[in-house]
Amino acid sequence: MLLLVIIAAVLGFGSSTRLASAYGVAVSGTMLVTTILTFFVIRFAWGYNLPLCIAVTGFFVFIDAAFFSSSLLKVHEGGWFPLALAAIVFTVITTWHRGREIAFATQTKSGLPLATFLESLARDPPHRVPGTAIFMVDHADSVSRALLQNFACNKVLHERVIFLTIVIRSVPGVPVSERIAIEPLGGGFYRMLVYFGFIDRPDVTAALDLCAQRGFALDPANTWFLLSRSTVIASPKEGMALWRERLFGAMTRNARTAGDYFNIPSDQVIELGTKIEI
Repeated sequence: MLLLVIIAAVLGFGSSTRLASAYGVAVSGTMLVTTILTFFVIRFAWGYNLPLCIAVTGFFVFIDAAFFSSSLLKVHEGGWFPLALAAIVFTVITTWHRGREIAFATQTKSGLPLATFLESLARDPPHRVPGTAIFMVDHADSVSRALLQNFACNKVLHERVIFLTIVIRSVPGVPVSERIAIEPLGGGFYRMLVYFGFIDRPDVTAALDLCAQRGFALDPANTWFLLSRSTVIASPKEGMALWRERLFGAMTRNARTAGDYFNIPSDQVIELGTKIEI
């Protein structure tokens, strides 16, 4: 796709002079945005005092803004092209981010707290079948939609049920010794937290191999991952514009599955489809 866009840009502009106008807006705009983001790094990540941060970044913002404003004089000569591309990418990213927030809020509203679910099972124990079922949940105190669907349909639970939550820490890497935390909840239920750094490859299979070192061995032949696969339905409710909801639905359908992203063996994955109306 990148190659095709570049070829189309070169052929469409027809001359290096007009292409240079687009290039100037792109470069100066990137420099300006990078300088603005630098303020947040040195202020909130590095902890420098506010006057120093404003003075340092303000100096460079003034210079970059001068370059960018002068480049805008050539918007009609080709500078519109990178601005249009930036607007498209910005729209896609913000639509995905906002759509995820709405979908998560909808699931939380219709979900069930973990403590309430366990209390109901203690009062009326269901039939248990051999094996281990792992349900991935976004929040450690919530119940997976896949679990609720499976239990409502089949009326049975596995002997050992694990609620797995992936936590991405604000550090580059997490030591192997701190990768997994397991908490027994009673009645064959367990809460498992798996930690990764932001440059770690989220490999659930490799992380679960560490369970044996904690005395919590998992037999791959009797372990199943029951994951929820959501289909987004656009509606005129409060949220986003209808066209953005449809865009988010298309992005969701083409996104990688949780099993692929977290490197879960496909022969151990069972996906249960759900519909979310936003």
